[in-house]
Amino acid sequence: MITHTRKAVCYAVQQGHLLVFTHKEVPLEVTGVQVPAGTIRPGEEPADAAVRELQEETGLPGKVSAYLGESRYDLRPMRQEIATRHFFLLEVPAMDPAARWDAGEPDPEHGGPPAAWTCWWIPLPRAHVLAAGLGTMLGGLGQHKKDPRPA
Repeated sequence: MITHTRKAVCYAVQQGHLLVFTHKEVPLEVTGVQVPAGTIRPGEEPADAAVRELQEETGLPGKVSAYLGESRYDLRPMRQEIATRHFFLLEVPAMDPAARWDAGEPDPEHGGPPAAWTCWWIPLPRAHVLAAGLGTMLGGLGQHKKDPRPA
């Protein structure tokens, strides 16, 4: 049975670099390079989920500055899931693009052992390496829509 989920995907960009992470104990060919993202909870607005996921996955506070659009992604054969992804541009505190820090998830959403990763900044022209369709909206970063939430 195929499940349908709603996800929020976070693009935090500064000084021409995109915030990404790579898992510490899982091979790169299994997880790839990722951006903060996750499931939108029942009753939660997509923009609020983006801010929450950014904080949970990187430890950074953020603020939505633009809604970039949505796309569907078929996760099969990895999981019997089709995700509707909502992409957001988020503002985060200024950081050195050379900064790296450890973060993780003590209780992963899909079960399993705790996950640990390293957060870092990748130059935007190299962001094509993002895994599993996470780079879908990178090309439109300069043409984003206004934050969809009421002021």
